[in-house]
Amino acid sequence: MNQTILQQNDPQLIDYERIAAAIRYLEENLQEQPSLDDLADFLYLSPYHTQRLFKRWAGVSPKRFTQFLTLTYAQNVLHETQSTLEATYAAGLSSSSRLHDLFVSIDGVTPAEYKKLGQGVVIQYGYHPTPFGEALLAITERGLCGLYFVMDSRANSLNDLMSNWPNASFIENSAAVAPVARQIFENREPGGNNKLHLFLKGTNFQLKVWEALLKIPSGQVCSYGDLARLIGQPKASRAVGSAVARNAIAYLIPCHRVIRSSGLINTYRWGDQRKKALFVWEQTRQETRDERPETA
Repeated sequence: MNQTILQQNDPQLIDYERIAAAIRYLEENLQEQPSLDDLADFLYLSPYHTQRLFKRWAGVSPKRFTQFLTLTYAQNVLHETQSTLEATYAAGLSSSSRLHDLFVSIDGVTPAEYKKLGQGVVIQYGYHPTPFGEALLAITERGLCGLYFVMDSRANSLNDLMSNWPNASFIENSAAVAPVARQIFENREPGGNNKLHLFLKGTNFQLKVWEALLKIPSGQVCSYGDLARLIGQPKASRAVGSAVARNAIAYLIPCHRVIRSSGLINTYRWGDQRKKALFVWEQTRQETRDERPETA
């Protein structure tokens, strides 16, 4: 872990690698309730810099960070989300998303385009640092068609992208993709003129599930059963889970907000630690928003 950190140059990537390592350490040693000094020793940082890292990245101390990861906390968030989703069920999928209102629009491939597997589509791609690790972004003239957090290697991420569009033409062009990366990860408050177009390849069922994911507000979560009810197919939890796993637009289409009904935060295409990091990051920002005084 530490050798990986030392090889990184971008501060965002360094922070995320340390956060991911800290999550693993805190979970593996939960029974011992590690102190700040224990965590600092593990990360090869001073206690001061460890505390500062968490404050900079998540906005909370390591102790509070650990509390966000407990099963009880996740269960409470899941329970609190139920009432929010009930209103969404009643309004239907035609209502605007609370998170991405005027921010994300989806353009799905037609049945004929789906059969062509990307034939005639030109995809430009590039790798960019984000607060959640390095990501591969891919764009077409019709919008963003892929956002993959890099797991084992860049080559594996690129293979995943290409397997989704096997007949497309691919051009590495980081300069073309960089403005989209900045728009997503540097301007993280949606709205205004920052609208993003997504060009998605999926079945009608998958597109319906991905659209429903946009209904889950930041700082909240739902179960696979909740998501199945949201699309009007309450008995399709297993199929919903498969569609969630096939989502090719990480972060923007927030599949990380779907957790097990037990409260477990796992089963994420881009790694359990990353899912938990995203969960904590959004919880801290929700907590900050809740603490803001109301304005007249």
